[in-house]
Amino acid sequence: MEPDEGLAEAFWSVARRLRHQTHKSLEPWGITPGQSRAVNVLGRHGSMRLSELSEHLRIAPRSTTEVVDGLQERGLVERLPDPADRRATLVALTDSGGTVAESIRQARVAEASRFFAALSAEDRGELRRILATLLD
Repeated sequence: MEPDEGLAEAFWSVARRLRHQTHKSLEPWGITPGQSRAVNVLGRHGSMRLSELSEHLRIAPRSTTEVVDGLQERGLVERLPDPADRRATLVALTDSGGTVAESIRQARVAEASRFFAALSAEDRGELRRILATLLD
């Protein structure tokens, strides 16, 4: 096995573990990771058009519609007329959606603290730097 291959395998193993923990942490709210991301975006940025939400999520508009439909069925978001354009629709968190968004945020912070607890503060800083480099 090439050294970089072993590094890639380790990286993907950690990513799978994080993904599994994310799925598990969302079980109390009965939403998917994609829906969680949408709730998070709306919680941070406020109401927006579906097209703008698609851009934030980096998914196709059709997929965004499916995500929003699922959240609307659960009473976490609502569609509202856009006051700037009667033909357009905004998506906004309901009060319940805002509560869920904050609960998920707190759960993710606690989960991240547990996950990275094995690393020293210095190692966490170095990992943050390395990941930022890879993302650039």
